[in-house]
Amino acid sequence: MPPELEAKLIAPDDMRLPDLGGLVDGATAVPLPGRHLEAVYYDTADLRLARSGITVRYRTGEDGPPWTVKFPEDSSGAVLRRREVTFDGPPDPVPAEVADLVRAYLRSRPLERAACLRTDRAPIEIRGRDGQRLAEVTDDRVTVHVGPGQRKGHFREVEVEIHAERKTGRRLLRAATRRLMAAGCRADRPIPKMIRALGRRASGPPEVVIPQVRPDAAISVLIRHATSRSLAQIMRHDPGIRLGEDPEDVHQFRVAARRLRSDLRTFAPLLDPKPVSQLRDGLRLLGAKAGAARDTDVLTSRLRAKAGQLPQQDAAGVEELIRRLDSQARAARAAFLDELRSPAYDQLLDALVNIASQPPIAAEPAGLGGRPAADIASGLIRRPWRRLKRAARALRSNSPDTEWHAVRIRAKHCRYAAEAVAPIYGRRARRFAAAIAALQDLLGSHQDTVVAEAWLRDAGPSVPAACVTAGELIAAERLERSNLRSKWPRAWKRASASALRSWF
Repeated sequence: MPPELEAKLIAPDDMRLPDLGGLVDGATAVPLPGRHLEAVYYDTADLRLARSGITVRYRTGEDGPPWTVKFPEDSSGAVLRRREVTFDGPPDPVPAEVADLVRAYLRSRPLERAACLRTDRAPIEIRGRDGQRLAEVTDDRVTVHVGPGQRKGHFREVEVEIHAERKTGRRLLRAATRRLMAAGCRADRPIPKMIRALGRRASGPPEVVIPQVRPDAAISVLIRHATSRSLAQIMRHDPGIRLGEDPEDVHQFRVAARRLRSDLRTFAPLLDPKPVSQLRDGLRLLGAKAGAARDTDVLTSRLRAKAGQLPQQDAAGVEELIRRLDSQARAARAAFLDELRSPAYDQLLDALVNIASQPPIAAEPAGLGGRPAADIASGLIRRPWRRLKRAARALRSNSPDTEWHAVRIRAKHCRYAAEAVAPIYGRRARRFAAAIAALQDLLGSHQDTVVAEAWLRDAGPSVPAACVTAGELIAAERLERSNLRSKWPRAWKRASASALRSWF
């Protein structure tokens, strides 16, 4: 489901809504029958969903599935973008698929009733010239109950929810917000109703906070920044993987897991080795499961792209190969989801949350954890750079594929190390990381050809109708790999020169 685009405004009890016709050319405002809504919101005892901007509710009084989970995407002023997922089901207990969708935030904690909101809603539909629905403005008078018979308070909220296409929708949203604020509404920070209802405790910081890094920050702050950034990315893309609607969620999850593992490697000289080693092992397994699922997506895209280069009589064989690949993709996704639903995953995330908030600095007694990061961090880049340089200089056009892949891994570690210290060193580190990223892209494309050829060699003989097609695709992959290898000397020369200019 596409993200919601909406604005939430607070209104005085005695305010009269203004005329909302003419917000865009030809638009009319049509009052709809009022509704009474009752919504029960669920969260953990410490309100970790609310603190992350996530809401889980069961609501009656309107059409559609009663269970809704909303995830924040971004906000600006009074405007809030959220992703909404709905489910059918009875009011109790919480459906398993609802709890599964927010598992990265819950882990082993149960969902409990956090509040009941009773809303008297006066809706107004904004319609275009031809009668299509462009938006809905709802004037909500909300009463908050935190327990049976326990009325906590009330508030009035006016919400503008856009249904028009993007360009018209943004103009309409700006016009509606201006008119409502002129009538007396105020634009507070956009927050969901449940968070507004529960107040300060629900508005606290999330579990994973990415700290600001000042130039004089201690090394412990830099470690917290690097680890919490990657962990937040893992948790943000976890629900999308479970929904399975966008392969990009798997890609971003895998990148974050790899980056976090690399960050722990980069900062290993400063950290207690035992917990760090265990976390890196857990991230290695998680990355492998994500990688297996992601590789099938990449391979499917490659096969479809290559099909256009084949003779017409052979292109149909690609579909036979893709059907075989689809079964592998389903198995890889199932194995990945099993991992995301395991107690080991819950425990790994718990441990990562702890390390992101309080890194186990091994040298704390010597005062190293409190020293400025600028005194220490540059040394953390030199080791991965030396390793990359040594491996890259030994690479030849006829080197085995495994050696090319090993250089790619070195490049990835070097790039992530530079990005980890970039908050301290700024443009120098970012420029260096960009130069290494260009190498990583070339080497990644090289590895894609290796993976594709290996799969085709394995699958081709078992798909008789596609044997010729598989052979032609293998030849295409080998030709692409040869072209990539021919580009390597110049790419390495550029990266080395950039590294010397920007850092070393």
